Amino acid sequence: MDKILLKYLPERAVAPCSGLIKQNNVHLKIVNERVTRHGDYRRMPSGAHQITVNTNLNKYRFLITLVHEIAHLVAFEKFGRRIKPHGREWKQTFQYMMVPFIRPEIFPLQLLPLLANHFRNPKASSSTDAKLSIALKAFDRGENDITYVFEVPSGSVFRIYNGKIFKKGNRRVKRYECVEVATGRMYLFQPNAEVEVIN
Repeated sequence: MDKILLKYLPERAVAPCSGLIKQNNVHLKIVNERVTRHGDYRRMPSGAHQITVNTNLNKYRFLITLVHEIAHLVAFEKFGRRIKPHGREWKQTFQYMMVPFIRPEIFPLQLLPLLANHFRNPKASSSTDAKLSIALKAFDRGENDITYVFEVPSGSVFRIYNGKIFKKGNRRVKRYECVEVATGRMYLFQPNAEVEVIN
Protein backbone atom coordinates (compact mmCIF):
# COMPACT_ATOMS: atom_id res chain seq x y z
CA MET A 1 0.00 0.00 0.00
CA ASP A 2 2.71 2.52 1.00
CA LYS A 3 4.62 1.91 -2.24
CA ILE A 4 1.53 2.72 -4.30
CA LEU A 5 0.66 5.79 -2.20
CA LEU A 6 4.19 7.14 -2.65
CA LYS A 7 3.40 7.62 -6.37
CA TYR A 8 0.45 9.88 -5.53
CA LEU A 9 1.20 11.63 -2.21
CA PRO A 10 3.94 13.81 -0.71
CA GLU A 11 6.46 11.43 0.91
CA ARG A 12 5.81 12.60 4.50
CA ALA A 13 2.04 12.12 4.04
CA VAL A 14 2.25 8.45 3.02
CA ALA A 15 2.46 6.86 6.49
CA PRO A 16 -0.34 8.94 8.10
CA CYS A 17 -2.61 8.41 5.06
CA SER A 18 -1.89 4.70 5.05
CA GLY A 19 -2.85 4.68 8.74
CA LEU A 20 -6.15 6.48 8.02
CA ILE A 21 -6.96 4.01 5.22
CA LYS A 22 -6.29 0.96 7.44
CA GLN A 23 -7.93 2.42 10.55
CA ASN A 24 -11.15 3.20 8.65
CA ASN A 25 -11.15 0.00 6.58
CA VAL A 26 -11.13 1.92 3.29
CA HIS A 27 -10.98 0.24 -0.09
CA LEU A 28 -9.11 2.89 -2.13
CA LYS A 29 -9.48 2.91 -5.91
CA ILE A 30 -7.38 5.25 -8.03
CA VAL A 31 -9.43 5.91 -11.17
CA ASN A 32 -9.21 7.70 -14.51
CA GLU A 33 -9.95 11.42 -14.55
CA ARG A 34 -13.55 12.51 -14.02
CA VAL A 35 -14.21 16.11 -15.01
CA THR A 36 -16.97 16.67 -12.46
CA ARG A 37 -15.15 15.46 -9.35
CA HIS A 38 -11.71 14.77 -7.87
CA GLY A 39 -12.87 11.96 -5.60
CA ASP A 40 -15.84 10.08 -4.23
CA TYR A 41 -16.89 8.15 -1.10
CA ARG A 42 -19.60 5.53 -0.97
CA ARG A 43 -20.65 2.83 1.41
CA MET A 44 -21.07 -0.39 -0.57
CA PRO A 45 -24.06 -2.74 -0.07
CA SER A 46 -21.65 -5.11 1.71
CA GLY A 47 -20.91 -2.37 4.27
CA ALA A 48 -17.38 -1.81 2.91
CA HIS A 49 -16.15 1.77 2.47
CA GLN A 50 -14.97 2.61 -1.04
CA ILE A 51 -13.11 5.81 -1.88
CA THR A 52 -12.09 6.73 -5.39
CA VAL A 53 -9.56 9.44 -6.25
CA ASN A 54 -8.62 10.60 -9.75
CA THR A 55 -5.23 9.37 -10.95
CA ASN A 56 -4.33 12.66 -12.69
CA LEU A 57 -4.25 14.85 -9.55
CA ASN A 58 -0.96 16.33 -8.39
CA LYS A 59 0.23 14.98 -5.03
CA TYR A 60 -1.04 17.95 -3.00
CA ARG A 61 -4.54 17.89 -4.49
CA PHE A 62 -4.55 14.09 -4.20
CA LEU A 63 -3.81 14.40 -0.47
CA ILE A 64 -6.56 17.00 0.10
CA THR A 65 -9.05 14.89 -1.90
CA LEU A 66 -8.19 11.66 -0.09
CA VAL A 67 -8.60 13.25 3.36
CA HIS A 68 -11.79 15.02 2.16
CA GLU A 69 -13.34 11.65 1.24
CA ILE A 70 -12.16 9.85 4.40
CA ALA A 71 -13.69 12.75 6.38
CA HIS A 72 -17.08 11.86 4.81
CA LEU A 73 -16.75 8.30 6.07
CA VAL A 74 -15.63 9.38 9.57
CA ALA A 75 -18.36 12.04 9.87
CA PHE A 76 -21.09 9.59 8.80
CA GLU A 77 -19.82 6.97 11.25
CA LYS A 78 -19.61 9.45 14.11
CA PHE A 79 -22.74 11.58 13.54
CA GLY A 80 -25.01 9.26 11.54
CA ARG A 81 -26.15 9.07 7.94
CA ARG A 82 -28.68 11.92 8.24
CA ILE A 83 -26.05 14.70 8.31
CA LYS A 84 -25.56 16.90 5.25
CA PRO A 85 -22.66 15.61 3.10
CA HIS A 86 -20.79 18.94 3.37
CA GLY A 87 -22.45 20.26 6.52
CA ARG A 88 -21.04 21.39 9.87
CA GLU A 89 -20.13 17.88 11.07
CA TRP A 90 -18.19 17.07 7.91
CA LYS A 91 -16.41 20.46 7.97
CA GLN A 92 -15.28 19.95 11.58
CA THR A 93 -14.12 16.41 10.79
CA PHE A 94 -12.23 17.52 7.67
CA GLN A 95 -10.56 20.41 9.54
CA TYR A 96 -9.50 18.10 12.38
CA MET A 97 -8.15 15.46 9.99
CA MET A 98 -6.20 17.97 7.85
CA VAL A 99 -4.42 19.77 10.72
CA PRO A 100 -1.55 17.21 10.96
CA PHE A 101 -0.86 17.59 7.23
CA ILE A 102 -0.68 21.40 6.98
CA ARG A 103 3.07 21.54 7.62
CA PRO A 104 6.09 22.62 5.56
CA GLU A 105 7.38 19.02 5.49
CA ILE A 106 4.31 18.08 3.44
CA PHE A 107 3.10 21.17 1.54
CA PRO A 108 5.24 23.83 -0.21
CA LEU A 109 5.53 27.06 1.78
CA GLN A 110 3.53 29.09 -0.76
CA LEU A 111 0.49 26.82 -0.25
CA LEU A 112 0.46 26.91 3.57
CA PRO A 113 -1.27 30.32 4.06
CA LEU A 114 -3.84 29.46 1.38
CA LEU A 115 -4.54 26.10 3.03
CA ALA A 116 -4.82 27.72 6.47
CA ASN A 117 -7.35 30.18 5.07
CA HIS A 118 -9.29 27.47 3.20
CA PHE A 119 -9.58 25.23 6.26
CA ARG A 120 -11.14 27.95 8.40
CA ASN A 121 -14.35 26.98 6.60
CA PRO A 122 -13.70 24.22 4.03
CA LYS A 123 -15.93 24.11 0.99
CA ALA A 124 -17.49 21.09 -0.71
CA SER A 125 -14.65 21.26 -3.25
CA SER A 126 -11.23 22.89 -3.06
CA SER A 127 -11.89 23.96 -6.66
CA THR A 128 -14.43 26.54 -5.46
CA ASP A 129 -11.62 28.29 -3.55
CA ALA A 130 -10.19 30.10 -6.59
CA LYS A 131 -6.90 31.22 -4.99
CA LEU A 132 -6.10 27.76 -3.60
CA SER A 133 -7.19 26.04 -6.81
CA ILE A 134 -4.95 28.22 -8.99
CA ALA A 135 -2.00 27.76 -6.61
CA LEU A 136 -2.50 23.97 -6.63
CA LYS A 137 -2.65 23.99 -10.46
CA ALA A 138 0.94 25.24 -10.55
CA PHE A 139 2.00 21.74 -9.43
CA ASP A 140 0.12 19.88 -12.17
CA ARG A 141 2.26 17.95 -14.64
CA GLY A 142 2.66 19.58 -18.05
CA GLU A 143 -0.22 22.06 -17.78
CA ASN A 144 1.51 25.42 -17.49
CA ASP A 145 -0.31 26.96 -20.46
CA ILE A 146 -3.73 26.98 -18.78
CA THR A 147 -5.99 30.01 -19.23
CA TYR A 148 -8.50 30.83 -16.49
CA VAL A 149 -11.74 32.67 -17.14
CA PHE A 150 -10.66 35.58 -14.87
CA GLU A 151 -7.74 36.20 -17.26
CA VAL A 152 -9.94 36.39 -20.37
CA PRO A 153 -10.86 39.94 -21.46
CA SER A 154 -14.54 40.84 -21.18
CA GLY A 155 -16.38 40.23 -24.44
CA SER A 156 -13.98 37.47 -25.52
CA VAL A 157 -15.20 34.09 -26.73
CA PHE A 158 -13.90 30.87 -25.19
CA ARG A 159 -14.45 27.11 -25.23
CA ILE A 160 -14.74 24.84 -22.17
CA TYR A 161 -13.79 21.16 -21.70
CA ASN A 162 -17.04 19.82 -23.26
CA GLY A 163 -16.74 21.92 -26.43
CA LYS A 164 -19.42 24.49 -25.54
CA ILE A 165 -18.61 28.07 -26.53
CA PHE A 166 -19.26 31.13 -24.34
CA LYS A 167 -18.83 34.90 -24.43
CA LYS A 168 -17.48 36.44 -21.24
CA GLY A 169 -19.55 39.14 -19.56
CA ASN A 170 -19.42 41.08 -16.30
CA ARG A 171 -18.12 39.99 -12.93
CA ARG A 172 -20.75 39.32 -10.26
CA VAL A 173 -19.24 39.41 -6.74
CA LYS A 174 -16.99 36.34 -7.17
CA ARG A 175 -18.13 34.73 -10.42
CA TYR A 176 -18.38 35.81 -14.06
CA GLU A 177 -21.52 36.01 -16.19
CA CYS A 178 -20.92 34.19 -19.46
CA VAL A 179 -23.41 33.64 -22.28
CA GLU A 180 -23.48 30.35 -24.16
CA VAL A 181 -23.19 31.36 -27.82
CA ALA A 182 -25.40 28.55 -29.20
CA THR A 183 -28.37 29.06 -26.83
CA GLY A 184 -28.05 32.60 -25.44
CA ARG A 185 -28.37 31.19 -21.91
CA MET A 186 -26.36 32.86 -19.18
CA TYR A 187 -24.11 30.85 -16.84
CA LEU A 188 -21.94 31.83 -13.88
CA PHE A 189 -18.30 30.74 -13.99
CA GLN A 190 -15.85 30.46 -11.09
CA PRO A 191 -12.76 32.65 -11.72
CA ASN A 192 -10.57 29.53 -11.85
CA ALA A 193 -12.58 27.78 -14.58
CA GLU A 194 -10.14 26.54 -17.23
CA VAL A 195 -10.97 27.76 -20.72
CA GLU A 196 -9.55 27.92 -24.23
CA VAL A 197 -9.76 31.38 -25.80
CA ILE A 198 -11.01 31.38 -29.39
CA ASN A 199 -9.36 33.98 -31.62
